[in-house]
Amino acid sequence: MAERILLVEDEEKLARMVELELQYEGYQVDKAFDGPSGLEKALSGKFQLVLLDVMLPGMSGMEVLRRLRKESQVPVIMLTARDAVMDKVSGLDLGANDYITKPFAIEELLARIRAAFRVTARSPETEETETLRVGPLTLEPDSRQVTVKGERVELTRKEFDLLEYLLRNKGKVVTRDALLDHVWGFDFVGETNAVDVYIRFLRTKLDEKFDLKLIRTVRGVGYVIEETEG
Repeated sequence: MAERILLVEDEEKLARMVELELQYEGYQVDKAFDGPSGLEKALSGKFQLVLLDVMLPGMSGMEVLRRLRKESQVPVIMLTARDAVMDKVSGLDLGANDYITKPFAIEELLARIRAAFRVTARSPETEETETLRVGPLTLEPDSRQVTVKGERVELTRKEFDLLEYLLRNKGKVVTRDALLDHVWGFDFVGETNAVDVYIRFLRTKLDEKFDLKLIRTVRGVGYVIEETEG
């Protein structure tokens, strides 16, 4: 059965063009032209992926994403303005799986959609769900909770996914390319220091706050989590 995609975009000509291209590729497509109706459809559970514009009437795409993530983990690709760096950062932090900037080539959009479906296919029920531990840190994959010395640590979606992948490979050096592929889920063509930036976020919330030395840099290669005391 063809995957169903919801396109939430208020530019009707653009929406129709994208719809036709997606249908040509074999996807089933439904559209919404404002935030409230987009949220309602996205919460219906009928779609395997949502293409969500940031600028929408009635409710912004960011607010739609924030509310959607309270109830659903359906993959979301944000459609952002070319130079809206904060939109990209905010969208990823709120739980977007990817973003693409306007104007975009339909070939790039299709590639990102395929990548999102590949990640969805390999991750949900197939990932082991046992508790992951290193030193005083505990990570619960099912509830997506992280605690250090009994204190809960609030992480964004990407921070959590990055930490989980490092913990599943504890003691092994994980390359930046492997982290980009697994955590971001596509052949990354944006800022090449994305992994380093999010590692810095994790170190601020974990190593610095709790006086740990959890994540070690292997120069020129990547990162490794090793057993630590404390």
